Amino acid sequence: MGDGTATTTDLDAQLEKHRVELTGYCYRMLGSSFEAEDAVQDTLVRAWRSYDKFEGRSSLRSWLYRIATNVCLDMLTAGNKRARPMDLTESTPLAQAALAPRPDNTWLEPMPDGRVLPAVEDPAEAAVAKESVRLAFMAALQQLPPKQRAVLILREVLAWRASEVAELLGTTVASVNSALQRARATLAEREDRGAGAAVSDPLDEEQQRLLERYVKAFEGYDMTALTALLHEDAVMTMPPFDLWLTGPADITGFMTTLGASCAGSRLLPVEANGLPGFAHYKPDPDKGGFAPWAVQVLETSEGRITGFHCFLDTQRWFPLFGLPLHLEGEADQVEQGA
Repeated sequence: MGDGTATTTDLDAQLEKHRVELTGYCYRMLGSSFEAEDAVQDTLVRAWRSYDKFEGRSSLRSWLYRIATNVCLDMLTAGNKRARPMDLTESTPLAQAALAPRPDNTWLEPMPDGRVLPAVEDPAEAAVAKESVRLAFMAALQQLPPKQRAVLILREVLAWRASEVAELLGTTVASVNSALQRARATLAEREDRGAGAAVSDPLDEEQQRLLERYVKAFEGYDMTALTALLHEDAVMTMPPFDLWLTGPADITGFMTTLGASCAGSRLLPVEANGLPGFAHYKPDPDKGGFAPWAVQVLETSEGRITGFHCFLDTQRWFPLFGLPLHLEGEADQVEQGA
């Protein structure tokens, strides 16, 4: 009995070691933080139950990826492609802005870096992993048919050999190479349309200064300062609403009209999708202090903010990022200290 328990504990530990990289894989496949975590849990349970049939003909890691791939392909048979607002509708001028929500399963979801990016020593490998969870790349992945998506992730992101991918998918090397070629062509088309964000890893001094200036401008609700930081083609999105705005005038115009209650907000830094981000808390008129409002994910290029993406479902996102659902105000903290 003791031996059996030790083996079970050992197997749990072996499986658990792969959780973060498997979550990253399932997240790239599914575009959903919560579905990815469900898929990994399902993968580990299936592996645990059928471990006695695993004969070691492949590594434990590649066996787990095979199970995870099958779980994800099953989940994707419904055909839902998660997207960003700009993948679904045209940009709306501020004068016609209306907040129309769409169901949760419409949207590409944000993900904390720590849940999908395993620690690796090779800086080049770490950079590829980060780039491959950025919002623009994730949105492009969602446009690929599921098997092409799996091939591209395994070959380009995880650097598997074509023969390993063929074995995992139960197909031929020629078929894998053909799928990869088609997937690359689809992604290249999207890149030509300007998808992407130039963010160094780690952030360089210019990018750090940009973020510091952004926090100061946003918390001070200084629209002149904010305008100076936004690229002329900057985009603002706010899932679950399908509205998206283009250009500093419409973005700051929205913030001073429909978004006026965000004046006096507080921002806490987070790392999401390989990009800089912030937990946005706005003043809470009922309880005092600050209430969660959005997880912001920023895209930057050449010293300006090009994408300003606000994920508003705080009851889901703030616990996922390990963030509190209330912040004390400075006056509250002074009273507690006294």
